[in-house]
Amino acid sequence: MTQWDYPQPFISRITVGDDVIDRMGHANNTAYVQWFEVAAWAHTEALGLGWALYQRLNRGFVARETRIQYLRPALAGETLLVATWIARNDQRLSMTRHYQIVRERDGETLVRGDTDWVCVALDSGKPKRMPEEFVRGYPAPEAPSSQQSLPQQQDT
Repeated sequence: MTQWDYPQPFISRITVGDDVIDRMGHANNTAYVQWFEVAAWAHTEALGLGWALYQRLNRGFVARETRIQYLRPALAGETLLVATWIARNDQRLSMTRHYQIVRERDGETLVRGDTDWVCVALDSGKPKRMPEEFVRGYPAPEAPSSQQSLPQQQDT
């Protein structure tokens, strides 16, 4: 059984293709960032915040910083579970999304990461305050108690 870092993950399933295998015989580091983005968009759409709404609101998110901890390699043909959570939403300009990639066959965590996202106007790329739809639609967990902290949570 898979041990998730946080409760109630949104999970995307992917199969490691030969096209992402590098000279070392495992998935290239850049593939993980692509898998993070695929999971983030799938989660966004599941929350009812798809591209059409982004365009109507003239708002979207761009990555400001991504941090990745590589723990084990992913190999061609393996099925991976890419989990994501909204870890923080300041309800103004930014949010943080966590990721955990697990090998399905044995539940081993291969990668952990997080991305800080900034809300921008689509027409200019300049930072803009989140519309109410993003404030409500990207729920962040309650602030952890003083005795409990979320792994890799960082204030920005």
